[in-house]
Amino acid sequence: MPNPRSGGASRGEAGRTYVGWRHTVLLPPPGPAPRRPTPADTETVSEEWIAAQRDSESQTNRPLYFALAGLALFALLFPLLWTLRILPGSFALGGVFACVAIAAPISFALLQSRQVVAERLERARERLAAERDERDRDLREQQREHARRYTEWRAAARAYEAQPLWYGVTADVGTVVVVGGDEAGWSALLTTVGVSRLREGGDLTVVDLTGRSVVRELVRLARRCAVAPRRWVLPADLPRMTLGTNLDAGQRARILSAVAAASDDTGTDGADADETLLLRLLEVLGPRAGIAELIGGLRALLTPEDDAAEDDPALALLTPKQRVRVRERCADGHGIRRRAWELERRLSPFEAVGTRADGAEYAQVKIISTDRASGRAAARVYGTYAVSALSELLEVPQEPGTVDGGRTRARPERTTPARPERTRTVVVCGAETLPPGEVDQVLTAAADSGVEVVLMFRTATPAALARFSDPACLPVVMRQGGGSAGTVARAVAAAPGVSGHDPDGLRLHRLTEVIGAAVGDSVTGAGEDPDAEVEADDRFFPSPHTESGAVIRSAAAALTPLDLVRHVRSATAWGRATAQAAEVDAPAAAGDGGAQPVRACGLDAESLRGLPSTAALVLTADGPVLADTNPGILTLSTATLASVDDSRNTAVPADVGDGDTAAGSRTGRGRRTAGGRPRIAAPDPATPDTPGGAASGRGSPTPVGADGQVPPNLGPPPERLDWRS
Repeated sequence: MPNPRSGGASRGEAGRTYVGWRHTVLLPPPGPAPRRPTPADTETVSEEWIAAQRDSESQTNRPLYFALAGLALFALLFPLLWTLRILPGSFALGGVFACVAIAAPISFALLQSRQVVAERLERARERLAAERDERDRDLREQQREHARRYTEWRAAARAYEAQPLWYGVTADVGTVVVVGGDEAGWSALLTTVGVSRLREGGDLTVVDLTGRSVVRELVRLARRCAVAPRRWVLPADLPRMTLGTNLDAGQRARILSAVAAASDDTGTDGADADETLLLRLLEVLGPRAGIAELIGGLRALLTPEDDAAEDDPALALLTPKQRVRVRERCADGHGIRRRAWELERRLSPFEAVGTRADGAEYAQVKIISTDRASGRAAARVYGTYAVSALSELLEVPQEPGTVDGGRTRARPERTTPARPERTRTVVVCGAETLPPGEVDQVLTAAADSGVEVVLMFRTATPAALARFSDPACLPVVMRQGGGSAGTVARAVAAAPGVSGHDPDGLRLHRLTEVIGAAVGDSVTGAGEDPDAEVEADDRFFPSPHTESGAVIRSAAAALTPLDLVRHVRSATAWGRATAQAAEVDAPAAAGDGGAQPVRACGLDAESLRGLPSTAALVLTADGPVLADTNPGILTLSTATLASVDDSRNTAVPADVGDGDTAAGSRTGRGRRTAGGRPRIAAPDPATPDTPGGAASGRGSPTPVGADGQVPPNLGPPPERLDWRS
């Protein structure tokens, strides 16, 4: 779920519009834990070696011992021979002295040999003791280094396992063009956009021309957030809608002429002539004349002057003097009667606009949708009216909160208001039914007024594909159907930033496929009446209070991320299905090599046809990004509202692993982004803003004890010796 450490939207995040979430692993896996160094085998002066040395000495000195034995024998023999009177005493004494003289150096040599062996043994003991001390010092240094590396590895592993995996994909431009997709995917994207506006208390207007209930989940989420959406289903709710009725004469004439042109594709010349005719009628009838009065004026041009037409309710709205002035002002052109007849026929469905409008106050979420039974032609006409009226309203400088279905203040001079942060969004679902001129008009008006526009095209129309190369637009490609996949694939390949893209860089997560298949048409109410969703919501909310007791209002303030997560999980089918499949998004452990349930996704036509319902290919300036429009991803513990760019310059130490297995590179040690949001970085025990640093109050971990020895249980134990070796 979003970062709970930030209570709400920061100033740098205000006005962000999310189109989905992308699965990215910014911090690479740190690899296996560094192995703890093991002490080498201790070498000592063994008894066998001492015995070998002494045996070698004995073998070397054996002739000397034999010589000493012989000299001793002769020294004993000479006195014996003197006793037996064989030798004289002088000779015997001389022989003894001679033996002693010869034996003295031999004995001295033997004593030196024994001393040499003893010194050799002592030097061997000293050398082994010095080597043992050196090994102990090296082992302590290795253990200190291991303690440092293991501490860094543990911090990197915790950062890797705790890092977000789903990052928000935002629209940094004023226009989002969506091509393709089905009702489930549009419902997810529309709910995600609604999350962006409900999070900050912004204004959202949805024009749904699909005839399907793609706004169902958005309505449920808004009501759970204590915001009551105001909805008009055309044509049944035309009398309740005041959109476009409180504008000036020129704007109303342009709106109605656009509606007439959309009815029969009369072209620019016909629209200009219709606008001129309507301006003249408003000049006679007054700038506040309703559409019913305009229809009466058109009929006055078709009715002879001597015909009172008392049975015509439209003509009854005009006084005889107004009829005369209408004929004098408008009946001077060629073919005016035929144009008036065609214009009356095309404007007659809008005769009751605003006739039974209530005095409701401003609504934060407004939904204008067409009835499924109306058909494509009716959706084109009603959609043209709604979008053209919104375009004219966007051109009027207003204070926040003054637009509500056409209710505006008196129009001052037209200026371009400065809106540094986009807090208003207009979404048009089924924009392929609109005339291309109306699409251009609403985009121009929105760009001048700082309002964000999201256009959803079910088919790849030329008006949609032409904006793939527009830097002011963010193209989004969803699942393609029919024969348009090849055309879209070629347009995607020609988009900026796609040519140098890595073909294996797009990864489709398993969760995207699971949720798209699990939810399906349930979010759009397939087989049900899409116009009954308000009554269905009333069954869930029979009182003007939510389940938490909050009063449902027309508008609400900004929501904290945690409250928004709770509402998405409880109120939307996307949140409930994602919570049930959360185990699919289980992050990989640090020692698993970072394996994730993803697969590669290409940009060819076959890949675009096989995209899951909620998958969206976002063509950013830096290259294509594969996102998931599922709003339920916000409820995952691995999701964050921060974008990848907010956390891109994070790092993990390059030497946290075991030798060559350490992954990642040290590209920066910052801890905060420019907007003040915390970055995702591996904690460093030497810095005070990490969990193990001085700021935590526990102090940095000490790898060496007070006695200079490393604790024996620090780090994983060494591998056991193999008894077979």
